[in-house]
Amino acid sequence: MFDLKQIGKAFLILFAVIDIVGGIPLILGVRQKAGKIYPARATLVSMGIMITFLYLGETILAVLGIDVRSFAVAGALILFFIALEMVLGVKLFREDLSAPGLTEGSQDNKVYSIVPLAFPVIAGAGTITTVLSLRAEFDRPNILIAIILNMIPVVLVLLLTTRIERLLGRVGLIVIKKAFGIILLAIAVKLFAGNVTYLFPAR
Repeated sequence: MFDLKQIGKAFLILFAVIDIVGGIPLILGVRQKAGKIYPARATLVSMGIMITFLYLGETILAVLGIDVRSFAVAGALILFFIALEMVLGVKLFREDLSAPGLTEGSQDNKVYSIVPLAFPVIAGAGTITTVLSLRAEFDRPNILIAIILNMIPVVLVLLLTTRIERLLGRVGLIVIKKAFGIILLAIAVKLFAGNVTYLFPAR
């Protein structure tokens, strides 16, 4: 039932998409605005979002009349553009990272650990799309383990953001982001090629 190869591949794909190390500047921005972030809260909420879409995503697709293979092709295209963002340093997707109505120093600042930290910084549209797309390639239990394993680097980075930024420096963060962008680009092409043929069966 459990396949270490599948778990390893799914882990790397999700790690590249979540890009928690590349997201350090965003995390610092959220912490500066909120005054404090809650790593455990952000990690659990983002994990809950991913697991929800892992198990209920197909039901949602079925209601909409979309099969997993079609969604995987669409997901591959999304991953392709996310990878281009990482490699080229351009912004193709715009997400609202603001949380209206929150004032600095208020108790409501705990919400910042959920919006925008858990969603969309950690479990954003790209991550959710990837989780659903992986269903066309891997077994669900293996994807679940990959999601849980990815929460380890997420919580570590959230706890040690300032130290990691100091250690790697701005240039180091950029290099890591571009390296994972290239890997993600290759993954997107493979995911597209592996599923697009199912949409056009040979007669």
